[in-house]
Order: sequence, then structure tokens, then C-alpha cells
Amino acid sequence: MKDHPNSWDARAKAHSLFGFTDLPSIEARGTVVLTHGEGPYVVDTDGKRYLDANSGLWNMVAGFDHAGLREAAKAQYDRFPGYHAFFGRMSDQTVALSEKLVEVSPFETGRVFYTNSGSEANETMVKILWMLHAAEGQPHRRKILTRVNGYHGVSVVAASMTGKPYNSVFGLPLEGFIHLTCPHYWREGRAGESEADFTARLAAELEAVIAREGADTIAGFFAEPVMGAGGVIPPPAGYFQAIAPVLRKHGIPLVADEVICGFGRTGEIWGSQTYGFMPDAIIASKAMTAGYFPMGAVILGPDLSDRVEAAVAPMEEFPHGFTASGHPVGCAVALKAIDVILNEGLMAQVRAGAGRMEAGLAEVARHANIGELRGIGYMWALEAVRDRATKTPFEGHLSVSERIANTCTDLGLICRPLGQSVVLCPPFILTDAQMDEMIEKLDRALNMVFAELA
Repeated sequence: MKDHPNSWDARAKAHSLFGFTDLPSIEARGTVVLTHGEGPYVVDTDGKRYLDANSGLWNMVAGFDHAGLREAAKAQYDRFPGYHAFFGRMSDQTVALSEKLVEVSPFETGRVFYTNSGSEANETMVKILWMLHAAEGQPHRRKILTRVNGYHGVSVVAASMTGKPYNSVFGLPLEGFIHLTCPHYWREGRAGESEADFTARLAAELEAVIAREGADTIAGFFAEPVMGAGGVIPPPAGYFQAIAPVLRKHGIPLVADEVICGFGRTGEIWGSQTYGFMPDAIIASKAMTAGYFPMGAVILGPDLSDRVEAAVAPMEEFPHGFTASGHPVGCAVALKAIDVILNEGLMAQVRAGAGRMEAGLAEVARHANIGELRGIGYMWALEAVRDRATKTPFEGHLSVSERIANTCTDLGLICRPLGQSVVLCPPFILTDAQMDEMIEKLDRALNMVFAELA
């Protein structure tokens, strides 16, 4: 029998490969091994409680011990614990969830395909676009347009869509994945350029890229309504209203990656509704099951639904799927999660609490070393700077956002470092007192870290 280290930290380090984790922090501080959750709090093996202002990973919007969600999973495990959606067979819960997703979508009609994650859903959507363009006699329509700092997942195609430099270590992106300018006016706007002019420049850039590449080579344009893992970057005013007509003119589908924004995070059920545009398809995951089951979905609008149906007719099947696609337990949990979000007041709570969150963070953001506060609903970021007037960031070796996040952890608050920013995306169930606790602990952490770096 193999020997095992004794402490939870040592055991985690001995046998775990950490994803998206600052390894120097793990070496210096150790891991946090959690045992359970209580509302918006999680508890570690030492009994310490943390207010999780990251909602797990954007997804645990109903907290960590919602009785109704737990019971929905248990009841479905008792009734029908697992199946697939191949060969014309699927669970009744799968059928019901597809109906519900189309009902709550902005589409009059549509079709749904299930995956196990947002990455797989984006990957599936790309394959669908490649397939239908080929079936329509345009096999060269394969290029995918996204934006710098956009995040669409970690599988090979989804990582190629993701406009992050760290993917270069994998030899990505693949050829044909084109990243346009990040729509971050505060950081990317030119001297003297108004927000309206910035939006116009991005629309012109899109038109120029389409002209350069050839519209007949471009399969689709993918965009998060608010960039999440890029650092919570809302679009500049009028952005989607400027780019959507360009895409429509050239017959390029607009896919809304709603993995983070979907199901209430922005105050509406879809971020595309918040920003007033109609996509051709929606990518969903995360809050779709409130984090209680790993699941993703591609929701096709009516035009793409009809075109896909025509594309697959000659081959008499859609040759794609996953063993757990449309898993009955996941579908039962998603049905309950959507009900909880829409009918138990969770989305209403985001609308009611967003002003309090913004006002509290605005007070924190008055600190001289905070350059920008940005966000909407229950997703916000504060960007740290060495000098606010010039927007000069801190030196990279200082790992300023990691320091802030680690200090927050010491104070019993979990938030997320992203570049030079700290991100807060709390569960929708926060009380006013818990909201105030989150903001107070963040403020203390910022004061401590910036005093060290002065």
C-alpha cells in the first residue's frame, strides 16, 4: 500500500495538478481544502468559513446548500440516475428542459443540444457552423472571429477562440481563429477618443477584417455580452448595435456566449437582453444548473435550427455527441435551477441588490490605486494601478491581484484575481449584511496590500 502524506494540504499537493492556480502562492501559503458550504459560505478542513464572492466559479448562484436543488437531484437519482441522448432515446427530463430553454430564450422557436461544459458547448457550436456551411456549398467558411481577452473555454477549439496569451504554451490558437480588439474603452480607447468613436472604430475594424479575410471564409462571430474571465468587461455603449448589422450584411452568425452572463447574472435572464441584441445562437452553462451538476447547452435560434436540420438530412444523422449529453439528473437539476432563479426571486434579488453592490464598491474604488470600477448586476471588477492618472499598472512581478485575493482569503473572503483586477461575482442569495461583509473585507484587504506596495 502506498504511503500518503498526512495533512490535507500535503495530500492535495502530492497528487493534484492545479489548473489556473498561482503556484508560488500554493508553495508559500498552501491549499484551501473545503468540506461543505452554508448559504454563500464555504468551510475548510480547519472549520474556517469564507464568504465566496466568486460563486464557486460564477455558477453557485443559489449558494452551496439549497434544499430544493439537492432534493431535485436526489429524486431524479432515485427515479432514473443516468442515460444518454443518442439513437432517438432520451429522458423525459431532457425533453422538458429543452422545452424550457427555448421558452426562456429570446427565440420564438429553436433546438437544444446538450454538453457537459461551456467549453464543449462552444466547441459543438463551431462544429455545427462548419457542418452547415459545408452542406450549403461553402466549405471554406471555417474562420471564427472572437475578441482579445474573450474567454470561451479550454478544449482545443474553445481555447483557440479564447483570446488569452497563455494558450500559446499549447501551440494555440489553431489557424483560422481571429481575435479582434478587446472592447474595453477604459484600456483600449485612444487619447481623445470618445466612447462612441471607440465603438465606431471597433465596428470599422470588424468590417475591415471581413474584407481582408473574405466573408465567404468566416463561419461565425462569438462574443460574451460581458467579458467574464477577461476581467468583467462590459461592452462600450452601442457596441452590439454597431457590429450586429455588419455581421448580418455578410451572413455571419452572431453567437452569444452566455456561459457566465446567462440566467440572471446581469439582472436579465440573458446578457444579450441586457445589451439589447438578438443572437443567432446562445451558449449556456454554469448557472443553468446553479452549479449543482456539470452541464452546458447550445441553443439554436430558428434560422440556424432550420439550416442544421437541412444540413443533416442527407447524412440522416448529426454525427456528434457526448456520453452524458442530456443527463437526466442534470436536466432535472437545471429545470429546478431555472425555476429557482426566475420564480423564487433570485434574479429579482440581483436587480434589487445590484445598486447596493455598485455603490459599496464605488466607495472602495475611491482608493488612489484603483483605476477603474466596471461591471453590471452581480459581476464587478476593480482594476489596480500604480498611477491612476496615467493608468500605469503595477509591475508584473508584484502579482498585485494575487496579493489582494490572498489577503481577502486570510480575512475570510474569496474573490478572484484576473490580471491586474480583482473580480467579485457573488451568489444571488446575499443578504444586505453579507453584501456589506464582502465589501468591508475587500476594502480592508486593499488597504493592507496597497500600504505594503506604497
